[in-house]
Amino acid sequence: MSDAAMLAPVFVQVMLVIALVIATGRGRVAAVRAGEVKLKDIALDGSRWPERLRKPANNYQNQFELPVLFYAVVTLLIATGLADGVSLVLAWAFVASRLVHSFIHLGSNNVVHRLFAFGSGLAVLAAMWLWFALRLYVVG
Repeated sequence: MSDAAMLAPVFVQVMLVIALVIATGRGRVAAVRAGEVKLKDIALDGSRWPERLRKPANNYQNQFELPVLFYAVVTLLIATGLADGVSLVLAWAFVASRLVHSFIHLGSNNVVHRLFAFGSGLAVLAAMWLWFALRLYVVG
């Protein structure tokens, strides 16, 4: 398994984070310029941003929760030379779950659907860590 192949889903996840921060920033600047919000009103309380701007901001924050464990396991898989086809499939499945989660969060924001996407990602991430542990301590 090449390091480049294992890093491909990481790059997609990072691009998602960058897209979210750009969308959030552009929307916030536009809202301030349009007079929808005043800087003094949001300086200490982000809940005053319009809902359409809180969605991408909240989704951006979500990208620093489960994905942190994803970055860690991918890094460790590569560093130990234990990355393989199974871990690559799991990595892509995790990133797919994050993309679906973001699509739901930024769209309908149906909490049940979003929870299913989150839970799917959590299950895949747990499987990645379990596979890594098995490779490290049992299978080799």
